[in-house]
Amino acid sequence: MSSSRADRLAPVIEMAERAEREAAKLLGQGQTQLTQAKNKLSELEQYFGDYQRQWMEQGARGVSGDWLMNYQRFLSQLESAIGQQRRSVAWHENNLGKLRDQWQQRHARLEGLRKLVERYLREARVAADKREQRLLDEFSQRLASRSRHD
Repeated sequence: MSSSRADRLAPVIEMAERAEREAAKLLGQGQTQLTQAKNKLSELEQYFGDYQRQWMEQGARGVSGDWLMNYQRFLSQLESAIGQQRRSVAWHENNLGKLRDQWQQRHARLEGLRKLVERYLREARVAADKREQRLLDEFSQRLASRSRHD
């Protein structure tokens, strides 16, 4: 009886395994996207630093008003891009947290179902062992009863 209960859970476990694998896949993709966003931010910040050093070198030699205005405009755009990329990193970090939570929930559900199946199988083995012992006891009693009558 308990074994059939475990058998009936097989499709549910398959679905839970698929859901857990999909969540793990999405978690991996989220981690990749976060890494890419962080790398892009790092590149922008490095470029910003390089550009500032260039300005210092150029500024020491003297610059025109047009050059200074173009520099400030570009620096402003670069700062804006860095701010936007920081927001992107924060969004990806938040999203990764949600994906991790989703994977943990699906993993916990799968583990719970597996433990339930193990319990059902264990109960089935115990019941089968009891039936077998009862049959052996009955057989022994019959043999003992025959021996006494002979």
